[in-house]
Amino acid sequence: MAHEGLIRTIFFFTVLILVAYGETVAPQRKLTVAKTGRWFNNLGIIFLSSLLLKLTVPIAATGIAAAAAAKNWGLFNSFDLSPGVAIPLSILILDLVVYLQHLMFHAVPILWRLHMVHHADLDLDVTSGLRFHPLEILISMGIKMTVVAALGIPVLAVLIFEVILNATAMFNHGNLRLTDKLDRRLRLITVTPDMHRVHHSVLIRETNSNFGFNFPWWDRLFGTYRAQPVAGHEQMSIGLSQFRKVEQITLMKLLILPFTGDEGRYSLKYIGKNPTPKKRF
Repeated sequence: MAHEGLIRTIFFFTVLILVAYGETVAPQRKLTVAKTGRWFNNLGIIFLSSLLLKLTVPIAATGIAAAAAAKNWGLFNSFDLSPGVAIPLSILILDLVVYLQHLMFHAVPILWRLHMVHHADLDLDVTSGLRFHPLEILISMGIKMTVVAALGIPVLAVLIFEVILNATAMFNHGNLRLTDKLDRRLRLITVTPDMHRVHHSVLIRETNSNFGFNFPWWDRLFGTYRAQPVAGHEQMSIGLSQFRKVEQITLMKLLILPFTGDEGRYSLKYIGKNPTPKKRF
């Protein structure tokens, strides 16, 4: 699609700047480690993941969608669906795929090892939303391209979905303080920072909840929704229990973490006990 790169770049930096600014003026939590080192690690991972994707997958998901349309591949191309039906339906299906894929990365131990890189962050902010091991990014792109080709998803739907996914990932990982009223209303249509922060709790049962990225409905539908962390957003601990020191999660160590790190007991095969508030006397 013409100007795809420009469109994605404009939306990416606009959301990045807005969320980063919001974190400085209205943060939800105090940071526990220096932002400089975390941003170096996170931006380094993001750069390497993007580079690997460019080198190994020269054709983007929109390219697969264009090829499917030209060759009449996929389920949607077998029906005469109007763009007003095909595009929203495609975005909804792709978001469900991302939800199920996220579950899969928690359920399969070898995939969880890759996904640990995302969860090992000791704080959450706008950069955390894009911090994924390069191999996880590659697997995710392979899944997305397969679904696009199999269903014959329109090019415009793929572009819109990817723009939304990047924007919501940065937004719902942001260290943003929203009013309770605004948070409740936004949760009707999208995943908010407070909703997703529960997923990054150090407590296993909380980690294995709130898997949605764009839309909040899948967690409610499939029973993985958890409204709030038991310790509260300001007091909860972020990350994984086996990686609590900054020196354990430097850029180079993050790259080899899936192959050398302790997987802990966060995989879905260890569902964990339901966290309960501590009693106060």
